[in-house]
Amino acid sequence: FQPAQPPARHPPAPAPAPAPSHSAPTSVHSPSPLPSSSAPLPLGPSSLARDVEKKLTLGSPAPTQQPPPPAVQAQTQPQSVQAPALPSSSVQPPPASSKALSFPARPGYGTVGRKCVVRANHFLVEVADRDLNHYDVSITPEISSKKVCREIMNQLIESYRVSHLGERWPAYDGRKSIYTAGPLPFSSKEFIVKLFDKDDPTRKEREFKVAIKFAAKADLHHLKQYLSGRQRDAPQETIQVLDVVLRATPSTDYTVVGRSFFAPQLGGTGELGDGLQYWKGFYQSLRPTQMGLSLNIDISARAFYEPILVSDFVAKYFYGRDLTRHLSDQDRIKVKRALKGIRVELTHTEHVKRYKITGISIEPTSQLTFLDDTGARKSVVQYFRERYHINLTFALLPALQAGSDAKPIYLPMEICKIVGGQRYSKKLNEKQVTALLRATCQRPADREGSIKRV
Repeated sequence: FQPAQPPARHPPAPAPAPAPSHSAPTSVHSPSPLPSSSAPLPLGPSSLARDVEKKLTLGSPAPTQQPPPPAVQAQTQPQSVQAPALPSSSVQPPPASSKALSFPARPGYGTVGRKCVVRANHFLVEVADRDLNHYDVSITPEISSKKVCREIMNQLIESYRVSHLGERWPAYDGRKSIYTAGPLPFSSKEFIVKLFDKDDPTRKEREFKVAIKFAAKADLHHLKQYLSGRQRDAPQETIQVLDVVLRATPSTDYTVVGRSFFAPQLGGTGELGDGLQYWKGFYQSLRPTQMGLSLNIDISARAFYEPILVSDFVAKYFYGRDLTRHLSDQDRIKVKRALKGIRVELTHTEHVKRYKITGISIEPTSQLTFLDDTGARKSVVQYFRERYHINLTFALLPALQAGSDAKPIYLPMEICKIVGGQRYSKKLNEKQVTALLRATCQRPADREGSIKRV
C-alpha cells in the first residue's frame, strides 16, 4: 500500500507583456523660420495661405488598436420552473368601467340588541314608465343669465304649449337642454319669443330666436337594471335628467343658489346685522340607493341683502352713524365694496326703474353736476328739487353710480331701494355666522316638520 501522490503543480505562466501602443501622441508643430534672403520673392495670397497651412499643422491622433476582447466561456442557463396555471374560474375580469366598481354585498343583519326604526330625510322616488326625451336648446342672441333664459323658455311654453308642443311641459335646465315625458310633435323647430322687461315696462320688448332640436332618449331600462343589481355601471346621465326634472318647478318659483332654493315663504327671514338678512330654504338631491331612487331634502339658510333704502343700509352698515356728515375716503371705499354689483330700484318714479350699481361718486351728491337736455349745467340737488319736488336730506353722502364711466348716471342713496332676493356672496363676520347657524339649528322633530312643509 502506497499513499496517493498529489498531482504535480506547475508554476503559473508569466503574464504576457503589454502590447506596444501604436497610437502616436498628439503633437503641435511649431512653424519653421522663414528662409531669409536678401531679395525675397513676392508671394500671392493663395501661395501664402498654402505655405502657412503647411507650417502650422495640428497633428491628428492615429487610430488606436483595441486589444481583442477576452474569450467568455459559455455558461449553462438554469432551467426555469413554471408554476402551475391557476384555474380560469378564479381570475376575475376587470370591471367594464370605473363606474362599474361595486361594494361587497352585506353578509347579513345584526341579531344582538333591540330593533329600532330610524327616520331619515330621504324620500323614495318612483319613475313612470315613459320615455324621457332630451332636446338641445339654442337661444339667439346668446344670454348668459340663467334667470333670463328661464324667462324666455317660460314665455315660449306659455305661448306655444298647446299649438306646437303637444300640450307638454318641458323641464328646462337653464342652459342648453330641455326634457319631456314623451316626444314632441317635431324633431327640430325654431320659435320667435318676445320678452318684456319687467324691471322697466317703458323699454322696448326684446325678441329672441329659440331653436329646439332632438338629441337623445334617456335610458330608463339601464337605470332599472342598475337599481335591481343586474347592472354595474351607474347611469349618471339618466339620473341627471331626472334631477333636472325634479328641479324644474322650484327653479321657477324660488331663488336658486347652487343646489338649494330660497324664499321668504319657506320658513321666514331674520336679521343678520349690517343690512343683511337670512332666508330659509331647502336643499335637494336625487341619489340611487339599495332601496331605489331617493330624494334627499334638507333645510338650509343663506344671507341676502335686506330690501331697504340704500341710505338705511349705509346707516346699518356703520352701526347707526349720522348720515348728515361726510363719509371719509376709507368708509366710502367700504360702502363701494359692499354695494357694487347689486340692483336697486327708484322709489320716486311712476314706473319702476331698476339699475345695477357700478360704483360710488367721489364727491358728495351736493357737488355733482351734469348737462341737461338743453346743454346747461345743473346740479343733482337742483334737478330733483325742480323735477320731482324732492329736497334731498343726505346730500353730503356720495351718490350711487350706474351706467358707464363715460356716461354715468348719478342716483341719490335716499331714493334707491335694494331689490329683494339678492344673495350676499362676500364673507360673513363671526356675529353673522353665529346668527345664521342658530337659524338652521333645530331639534330633530322640528327639523322633520320643516322638511315635510317643503
